[in-house]
Amino acid sequence: MTTLTAKLRDWQLALPLALAFAALFLAPLLLLLGVTFFNDDRMTQPGLAQWAKFFGDPFNYKVIADTLLLGVKTVAATLIVGYPLALVFVDLSPRWQRVLLFVIVMPLLLSVVVRTFAWIVVLGHEGLVNTLLLRLGVITEPLKLLQTELGLVISLTQIEMPLMLLPLISVMSRLEPNLRDAAAALGASRWRTLFTVILPLSMPGLVAGCLLVFASSTTAFISQTVIGGVRLIYLPLVIWQQSLVVFNWPLAAVASMALLVSILTVIAALSWLGRRASGAVHG
Repeated sequence: MTTLTAKLRDWQLALPLALAFAALFLAPLLLLLGVTFFNDDRMTQPGLAQWAKFFGDPFNYKVIADTLLLGVKTVAATLIVGYPLALVFVDLSPRWQRVLLFVIVMPLLLSVVVRTFAWIVVLGHEGLVNTLLLRLGVITEPLKLLQTELGLVISLTQIEMPLMLLPLISVMSRLEPNLRDAAAALGASRWRTLFTVILPLSMPGLVAGCLLVFASSTTAFISQTVIGGVRLIYLPLVIWQQSLVVFNWPLAAVASMALLVSILTVIAALSWLGRRASGAVHG
């Protein structure tokens, strides 16, 4: 009886959160799904015409692939830069850890719009990058970085970096400090210790960071539009065009569902790989 009472009490405590989740997420998602089952933009004729229109166009498959590839490239770039920073963070004194943590969190205090427009100044034709490279003699004429995928990935790497670093630092800070000394005492080099001890144990934070960066970068409409421009077409731009320019809400809803399912598929795959890696370590 006591166990049953405790379970009922737990459900009562979780009920407000469940209701809020249903009202703020589940209900709008179901409404969005319902909008997809209309043939016309006025939503008067039920049918699957918009699904056939979207998935019958080969161009949309390319847009989906480009959107997912953008997320993968951003994850790779943030991982290459972020993981060494996390290793440096662990070796710092508590005072410098607080300083570095403030630097990491500080971009989150600014609007993504401000950070995105700041990258226009940095990557522009007469921006900081081109000016520096020209003065150093590395290039003879300014590089075109705006409205290119390279410039977009560079900007997204900085914008999404806190989402990679914070989970990594959280996990790596809890690792036993004596592990590296024990590995060195057993004859392991620093690289071997990194790949066989530190990397597997930091895998939960690594996977969490990759998931957050991937989900955020693939849906970063402002950065994709401002830095990438209209030359680079990703699913968020397609959704915006169909909903607010063409006013074809059913087709926009279909594109939204395609974006949602695509991202969830990749996230599920990354989560599965993360669980397998963690299971191999603990096993």
